[in-house]
Amino acid sequence: MANEYNLDVNKRDAQSKSDLKQMRKENKIPGVYYSHDSKQSIALYINTLDLTNAQKSNARIFTISVGGKKRNVLFKSVQYHPVTDQVLHIDLYGIKMDQLVSVNVAIELIGNAKGVIEEGGILTQGVSEVEIECLPSNIPDNITVDISHLALGDVLRVEDVEKKDSFSIKTSLDQILASVTQAMKEEVVQEDVVEGADDSDTSEGAVSEEPTDSKNEEKENEWK
Repeated sequence: MANEYNLDVNKRDAQSKSDLKQMRKENKIPGVYYSHDSKQSIALYINTLDLTNAQKSNARIFTISVGGKKRNVLFKSVQYHPVTDQVLHIDLYGIKMDQLVSVNVAIELIGNAKGVIEEGGILTQGVSEVEIECLPSNIPDNITVDISHLALGDVLRVEDVEKKDSFSIKTSLDQILASVTQAMKEEVVQEDVVEGADDSDTSEGAVSEEPTDSKNEEKENEWK
């Protein structure tokens, strides 16, 4: 069952980008509150320390005061700085405890695949989370999946996850969660030694190389 946590939020006025930047320097994280029946969102901010403590609580449901009323919310979206991982913005989504919600939940792989231990394969994890639908009080911390039985060549998909009455999975059933594949073997290429080569082609101490293409290009490559 999901834990609840009291979170202090503060209302704010609509602000420019420079104002929001200054707010973050003051350890205040801008955000908005909305719900399925909201006509418009409500701008707010959360002190960085309060947000940090909320994240450490491992809660999924948070209680806030909006417009003088207590409301239950989920962290619907959290935006991070791509380099520093600083929280830049947060969306709080209002919920009702007797209505279904859709959330993403982490997949935790447990056990040691026999295809890795006994057959020398490599375990590859697919998606790390799935979307589920359930009542707010039934949101699990994660979904554990036992991979001990996976042999070399086996694939575990969403459809293989044990069904629960407390939630239903909305992610495609064909989505791969884990697989065990053959380990890649390094190939050693030995060059043939050509005896009696003409002195005009090679000389003692000289290394003959094949031309290389200098134009090769290198490809660079949701809390809740």
